[in-house]
Amino acid sequence: MIGKRQEYERMHATEQSLWWYRSLHRRVAHTLTQRFGERKDLVILDAGCGTGGLLESLRQQGYQRLEGFDASEDAVAFSRERGFEVAFHNLLAVESYHPTRTYDVIICNDVFCYLNDSQIIQILKEFRRRLRPGGVFITNNNAFSWLGGTHAVALKISKRFVLSELTAYAQQAGFHVWKGGYWSFLLFPPIAVVRSWQNLQLKRGWVNAETLSSDVHLPAAPVNQLLNGCMKLEETLLPLAPLGSSVYTVMEVTHG
Repeated sequence: MIGKRQEYERMHATEQSLWWYRSLHRRVAHTLTQRFGERKDLVILDAGCGTGGLLESLRQQGYQRLEGFDASEDAVAFSRERGFEVAFHNLLAVESYHPTRTYDVIICNDVFCYLNDSQIIQILKEFRRRLRPGGVFITNNNAFSWLGGTHAVALKISKRFVLSELTAYAQQAGFHVWKGGYWSFLLFPPIAVVRSWQNLQLKRGWVNAETLSSDVHLPAAPVNQLLNGCMKLEETLLPLAPLGSSVYTVMEVTHG
């Protein structure tokens, strides 16, 4: 998808409205409040920021010391047009991204699915080095390999995760998992049914994998509003669940 300007324009529009992104952005904001109270002077890095949707959400809530990077020139240009400090940079070379800068919060959402285990651990070690005392690393990732479906094939996603894997990565990189669990629990049954059906279609060759597109799209406004309401309810009653289509993890530096 790198290099497709129109695709990023569509992605940005979706990220502003889709129930899933809105829930994720609320979860990140809630984590910041839980950890740091009402502080708005936090220095925050979004590694793999895409079109800057999360940066925009955080800016709207009063956070101003925001920056990010992405491996797509189009995504970077799109973010810069809206006034964000965003650089063109590859996550695999994160050690060369302003090597002396440190952060209160580093965020890396839905990028690890394109990396292998050793790459993830190496990146986590660098993030650990860059965190200020008391800082946290936040990462959201897609969960459970069997939930891949046509979405994973279309976007060439090579990996989905369980919490125990992320906990193991954290330990190897010198982190401790401060908070971790799954979300979209209330919608897990229909998601599981749809993705299982898609997996069967792929296995039987009933669909052409070469022409697939992601099944993630903005539904009709009433449906999107209903799903967003479901997520708000879940965020209140069960913010981190035992099952879900995404796994959300907050890591802090291990001391001693």
